Amino acid sequence: MSTAHHDVEDLLRDLAPQVLGTLVRRYGAFDTCEDAVQESLLAAALQWPETGLPNSPQSWLVTVASRKLVDQVRSEAARRRREDALALATPQSALLACAADDMPASDRDDSLALLFLCCHPLLSAPSQIALTLRAVGGLTTAQIAAAFLVPEATMAQRISRAKQAIKAAGATLSLPEGSDGAERLAAVRHVLYLIFNEGYTTTGGTDLTAPELSAEAIRLTRLLHRLAPEDTETAGLLALMLLTDARRPARTGPHGEMVPLAEQDRGRWDRGLIAEGVDLISHTLPRGQVGPYQLQAAIAAVHDEAAHAEATDWPQILALYDLLEQFGPNPMVTLNRAIAVAMVQGPAAGLDLLAKLESDKRLAHHHRLLAARAHLLEELGQHQAAARAYREAAARTASAPERRHLTYRANRLENPA
Repeated sequence: MSTAHHDVEDLLRDLAPQVLGTLVRRYGAFDTCEDAVQESLLAAALQWPETGLPNSPQSWLVTVASRKLVDQVRSEAARRRREDALALATPQSALLACAADDMPASDRDDSLALLFLCCHPLLSAPSQIALTLRAVGGLTTAQIAAAFLVPEATMAQRISRAKQAIKAAGATLSLPEGSDGAERLAAVRHVLYLIFNEGYTTTGGTDLTAPELSAEAIRLTRLLHRLAPEDTETAGLLALMLLTDARRPARTGPHGEMVPLAEQDRGRWDRGLIAEGVDLISHTLPRGQVGPYQLQAAIAAVHDEAAHAEATDWPQILALYDLLEQFGPNPMVTLNRAIAVAMVQGPAAGLDLLAKLESDKRLAHHHRLLAARAHLLEELGQHQAAARAYREAAARTASAPERRHLTYRANRLENPA
């Protein structure tokens, strides 16, 4: 794809939430407004690389989307009343007479309110993710479906149901206040975190990572940080993403095979992202409002700043995990803390902690618990038991690269030659 096409695509994704926010604020119908915006984005993607950018790209999109919206309403006889309401709300001269990029763009940015709307508590996490990527991220249904390895029709249904749920709930484009605002902001952060995690390590398929998803999560979290600059957990989440994604180039070998953290070529890590992430978390932690994302970012920074695996400050990482556990029970945090304990106190101490997790139904048969146990058994020299644990872990992951890696570990222990 040409540079011009890439530039247009980036611009459209930046403008998508602003255009949709303008339409929803003007007309109120989120479901039909979102469809109209998608059509305007498609029209721009086809026209702008050939004709050049209009004088005001955002105004062009708002005008074209408004026209598409009116066309949609007019084409449905059963929605004649909505047509009347739209006709009253928007003068015909505004829709028909002026050039698409002559309308002045609103200086109001509704992107944060739009994020809140897409992450409405009535929606399931998968629906929140899909709607956020489409409405705020500007991705097409086909792109989202491909990223999550589901048929396009399935993803279309998920997005449609999400929009209908918002419509039925009467949810509006507004910023919640007080404790409700804090809870909704936490939900937005969680959705972006889930998107990033799926991009950094896919839950299934033939590839270990889906870079387009992790990149989109970082882009949207940058947007959230710009819209809520005083929120320290948003800053922590952005730092965590940057520090983690910096390692992605070294996570796979030349044939797509998985490379564990301790074996990665740290020369391939993105030092620019590391520097940005360290600077962000260094300025955020001293502000005193420490939360889970900030602590995870601090742990990632300790890993990234080590020149080699043996130089990792594991006592500091263990201390940070001790603080992280104080925010509430989380089996994955406990699992990672067990690894840190093993690195500080020895593999036997780590295995004792892993044994306690076997009674937690959320993690008892998770491949990561089994893989961690296998690694610690290997460290203790119990190679046959470790090989069995590696094979059991391989059988329980849906990721092909992880399965191959775990099987390789088992084979190596069973056949040292």
